[in-house]
Amino acid sequence: MTAPPYRLAVFDFDGTLADTFPWFVSVLNGVAERYRFRPVAPGEVGSLRGMEARAIIAHLGIPAWKLPLIGRHMRALMARDIAGVALFPGTRTMLADLDRAGIELALLSSNGEANVRRVLGADAARFRHVACGASVFGKARRLRATIRATGVAPESVLAIGDEIRDAQAASAAGCAFAAVAWGYTRPEALAACAPVHLFEAPGEIARFLSARSQAYWPARAPGTGEAPLPPKGS
Repeated sequence: MTAPPYRLAVFDFDGTLADTFPWFVSVLNGVAERYRFRPVAPGEVGSLRGMEARAIIAHLGIPAWKLPLIGRHMRALMARDIAGVALFPGTRTMLADLDRAGIELALLSSNGEANVRRVLGADAARFRHVACGASVFGKARRLRATIRATGVAPESVLAIGDEIRDAQAASAAGCAFAAVAWGYTRPEALAACAPVHLFEAPGEIARFLSARSQAYWPARAPGTGEAPLPPKGS
C-alpha cells in the first residue's frame, strides 16, 4: 500500500524559509570578539558548512555555558537588522500551495518569535503552531512538544530543515526528516543523514507533499465519481 501522507510539516526558519546565512556570516566575527571565541577565516566557511553543530562549536572553542548568551545576542542582532532579512524566493508561494493542499504547518526555530513573525508577515498566520527560542541542542525536545501540541501522530509528521541537528531532532522525535539544499549546511552533508527527500527548490516541497497525499487519497474513488473519505484516525 502507498505510504500514508504527511499531515503536518514542521519547518525550520533560518536557512530553510529565510535567507539568513549571509547575514550570519557578516556578524559572526563581531560576536566572536565579544564572547572571546575563535573567529572564522573566509576560507573556513565552506568546511564549516559540512560539519554538525557540536563539531562547529568545538572547532570555534565555545564553552557550553556561553551558548545561551550568544544565542540571545544573535537574536538581538537580527532584530536590529531584520529589515534586511527576506524569505527565499518561492517560499511564500510554497506555503500558500501547502495551505491549499490541506497540509498543516508548524514552525520550530532557535530564532526569536518576533523576528520570525516580522519576516513571515501575513504568512505567519498559515502556521498552526510556532515554537521559537529553542537552544542549539534543544530542538528535539521542542519538536516532540510541537507534535504533541498539534495532536498529529509522529509517523504523519515531516520535519524540514537545513542542518544536521534538524535531522537529529527529527530522529529523536520519531518523525521523518527532509532536507533543503539552499541553507546553512552543504547538500552532501545533509544527504549523509538519509533524509526522505533533499529539496532543490522551495516549490518542490509543495509538489512532494501534495503528490504523496494524492497518491494515498485519490481525488475520486474508482467508479463512483466521489472523493473518498480519509481512513479513520488519519
